[in-house]
Amino acid sequence: MSDPPEPASYVATVITLYVELPDTPLRASVSDQWLARRFRDDGVPLHVVETALLLGSLRRLIRPADAPRLSPIRSLAYFRPVIDELRAHPAPESYLDYLRLKLRQAA
Repeated sequence: MSDPPEPASYVATVITLYVELPDTPLRASVSDQWLARRFRDDGVPLHVVETALLLGSLRRLIRPADAPRLSPIRSLAYFRPVIDELRAHPAPESYLDYLRLKLRQAA
């Protein structure tokens, strides 16, 4: 098992993944940065964070066409329940590649 990334690198990666998603702010807030540091301090692997971000986004994007439009995501905290879900029930390693493909197709 490898050492966790340096805090600044981890936070920068999480924030980059977050702001590149559809329906998220163009810039992260101070609270988003704090939460990203908290994920690292809590030992959440980057692949779990990325999986949660993609899964949460896809759950919003892949909805019935007649469903009401959802408001934009305003905070990284939106994804915290998905991170908790994935920590309790880990996804297979290949799932991340699948989610990346699905997001490219849906966006």
